[in-house]
Amino acid sequence: MRCLLRAGCSQTLLREAGLGVRKSSAAVAAPHRDPRSLLLPAASSPSASTGLLQPRHWAPRRWGSRFNVPPSALVVARPVGVCSMLKLPIQASAEGLDAAFVGVPLDMGTSNRPGARFGPRQIRAESAMVRRYNGSTGAAPFDSLRVADIGDVNVNLYNLPDSCHLIRESYQKIVASGCVPLTLGGDHTITYPILQAVAQKHGPLGLVHVDAHTDTGDTALGEKIYHGTPFRRCVEEGLLDCGRVVQVGIRGSSYDPDPHKYGRDQGFRVVPAEECWGKSLVPLMAEVRKQMGNKPVYISFDIDGLDPAYAPGTGTPEIAGLTPAQALEIIRGCKGLNVVGCDLVEVAPMYDVSGNTALLGANLLFEMLCVLPGVKTV
Repeated sequence: MRCLLRAGCSQTLLREAGLGVRKSSAAVAAPHRDPRSLLLPAASSPSASTGLLQPRHWAPRRWGSRFNVPPSALVVARPVGVCSMLKLPIQASAEGLDAAFVGVPLDMGTSNRPGARFGPRQIRAESAMVRRYNGSTGAAPFDSLRVADIGDVNVNLYNLPDSCHLIRESYQKIVASGCVPLTLGGDHTITYPILQAVAQKHGPLGLVHVDAHTDTGDTALGEKIYHGTPFRRCVEEGLLDCGRVVQVGIRGSSYDPDPHKYGRDQGFRVVPAEECWGKSLVPLMAEVRKQMGNKPVYISFDIDGLDPAYAPGTGTPEIAGLTPAQALEIIRGCKGLNVVGCDLVEVAPMYDVSGNTALLGANLLFEMLCVLPGVKTV
């Protein structure tokens, strides 16, 4: 497939590799043995003298499960292995999966600081900190769904319209397979072609949109496609069920005295950041669930919806934003909705040397996975 590249070293992890699938006699005879020693090559192995781990030893597909499961850092060191989302196996396509992480390393649509093209790579790296279960909600996505990392869309960094075509084409194949895409952006331009593909299958979509900006502009510098226009383009093409669109965290100065007028005129519910300050968003999300009903919903989360004190690694930061706790309330509040796709966009790693913005993004994507239909709790 032209439009999808495998992540990392472009090498698919062996499907049947895994700890806990078979117990070696060594494990039975010496239960007290350091579990990491079971990952080392045997003494007779040609690679034993080098100390290199073989893929079949360190890339588990199953831990006593028929699903793909992230390896435990108690057995496999976090820096070890090909860099994939949540250290999951890498597949070349979405076939056979219930949900898939996919990167879209595009930032040609940015209006301020570039760098979101490196977001997917850094989010994957920081996702090594995310574990198997959601200890707060009890969600067990890896006991419920078949999930993998299917790499990146092979965007054209010299042609934004062509990149949108490539993204749309790739996502048409993903959703046609019955897989729910969870996207690592990339700037917010990418949501437009993604929604074209998702709405082609599911019809007009409800939208839970977290952002500092409404992204409903018309043009900039004569161009109609950039990260400030995706949702106006979606409205024009009938991709959104406008009475089921909620935008949360909107704030900042504007070029227009009434910057939210377009959205309100379409029927959007616009929730400014000021209405979120100092309070829980659990009541708001109860209202959102009623508004969305049981029809298909897409979650689009721009990391700049959060205050730059928590997420400085982004291209268009705005002061006085949401907190990470409120971000969790929003995403967890989507549990029970018919979520058919999600994205986390605008992580630009070079503006946050700590890596915390990407770490936050990785955790929010995990939370999105946890609220997908079919995920059970333990």
